[in-house]
Amino acid sequence: MENQGGITVRRALELPGLRGGLPEVLTGEDQLDRPVRWVHAGEAPNLPALLKGGELLLTTGLGIGARPADQRAFVRRLAERGIAALVVELGPRFPQLPAALVDTARAAGLPLIQLHREVPFVTVTEQVHTELVNSHYALLRQVEEVDRRCTRALLDGGGVPRVLRTLAEFAAEPVFLETADGRLLYTAAPPGDDRPDPLQVWEGLRSGRTADRDRTPSGAVVVDVPGGSTAPGTTGSVRARLVLLPVSGRLLPVHRLAAERASGILAVVLMQARQEEELAARGRGDFLHDLAEGRIAPEDAPAQARVLGFRPGEGPMLPVVMRLADPPEGLTPGGGWAVLVRAVAEELAAVGVPALLGVRPVEGRVPVLAGLRTEAERTAVAGRVAAALRAGLERTGLAASPAEGAAGRLGPVVVVGGAGGWAAAAAGLRHAAQTATAAQGLPDQPWYDARRLDIDLLLWRLRDHPDLGAFVDRALGPLLDHDRRAKPPLLPTLTAYLAHAGRKAETARELHLNRQTLYNRLARIAELLGTDLDDPHTVLALSLALRARRHVG
Repeated sequence: MENQGGITVRRALELPGLRGGLPEVLTGEDQLDRPVRWVHAGEAPNLPALLKGGELLLTTGLGIGARPADQRAFVRRLAERGIAALVVELGPRFPQLPAALVDTARAAGLPLIQLHREVPFVTVTEQVHTELVNSHYALLRQVEEVDRRCTRALLDGGGVPRVLRTLAEFAAEPVFLETADGRLLYTAAPPGDDRPDPLQVWEGLRSGRTADRDRTPSGAVVVDVPGGSTAPGTTGSVRARLVLLPVSGRLLPVHRLAAERASGILAVVLMQARQEEELAARGRGDFLHDLAEGRIAPEDAPAQARVLGFRPGEGPMLPVVMRLADPPEGLTPGGGWAVLVRAVAEELAAVGVPALLGVRPVEGRVPVLAGLRTEAERTAVAGRVAAALRAGLERTGLAASPAEGAAGRLGPVVVVGGAGGWAAAAAGLRHAAQTATAAQGLPDQPWYDARRLDIDLLLWRLRDHPDLGAFVDRALGPLLDHDRRAKPPLLPTLTAYLAHAGRKAETARELHLNRQTLYNRLARIAELLGTDLDDPHTVLALSLALRARRHVG
């Protein structure tokens, strides 16, 4: 992006007015991309005192002075003022520019251009000013477009993350939203696989700000996001800060304008209760998701986790995923997920489990990495984390009641993956997330071991394949047809029988049947299916068909 809301010295020299004067660049060839803020023409000896910086100065040299000392002092004062360039028209005053003038301009790094033909300065001024106005108009159009996209992202339900991603894409640089005291709330990166991870960038930024929290790298854009009440006579409080870092290139004025527009949108959103907490939870959820999907290398993960406040120690880590198949109405942007996360975090803290807890609202998932001291703690800690997740739902009043479950709502499913280091934790998170979806509809229990649900995961992945539906129809079709027409239904009897590995006494106890009634029902099932329920291959096929039936409807 080269549009800075202005033009450069190079562009000014290409306009017809100056080009007709046959311009020759004597010094500062590497400074021709300096922005031109304004054009000024004059001949007074005190001309430098009248300038503010960024001007393209046009002169015939009458006010420069005849003595070398005066010429050197004139150029030095112009350089100190920070003008964009000095343009001198050759003529009666200077048939050629004196060496003192040229040498001083070269030493000061000031672009010095001489014109070999006379040009109307008023024409040059009109052309440059027209170009400036057009450039500023183009800049404002860019900012308006970003503002429109950010507003649309908000109205479409994308919330703060979508607004930040829109800004990061426009600037092609990472964007950070932090609290007023410097705590990271959320980060967004521009698209592209070759860019540094934003959490690594933030870690470097934070390290550089240890001694002085308000010090930011050169070229960064920092915009306050206002919030809170405004007392008379004050400018209001700062709710958060929006930080754009020039990692890949240079941030331009248009990026600051876009960030200022975005800060106004963010201020409105952050006025909602607990929005900052939800953003932080979503940021942690994004980190865990990227870790699971292999977008974060295991060797980079510990430093990034520390940025998010997770220091698990030297022991293994336990990945846990809770999935809400039908997220309750209270889990909406603007507070619901934040309430849940806070409740779960308090439950985990109460049982002494160090954990990194995030949310993935789109998928209805709550991923967790819990720290273990030893592998032997896996079962105990899994139970504590699962209990904390379910207790968090209860405390927020969002857990499905038995009546709701009976009406069709599927309750939460908690799946625990394999424990280990960062590489194992990443694979375990991915496995647990996938298995949590496949486990929907299984008999409710506190938590499931992902390693024992691989068959369910495989069947879930085959759910759209027509052969799976045909297999279920062949294996169970006659039984399902019977249950649609007659009472009592026999499918629950077969399900319990297979769940107890063919142990009839346990099956009868679960179904509250006497043995003879159970035997009669099993005989009827075998007759309908035309098979032998004592045959191992038959038992395997029926078990698979019962599991597959959940996924093929």
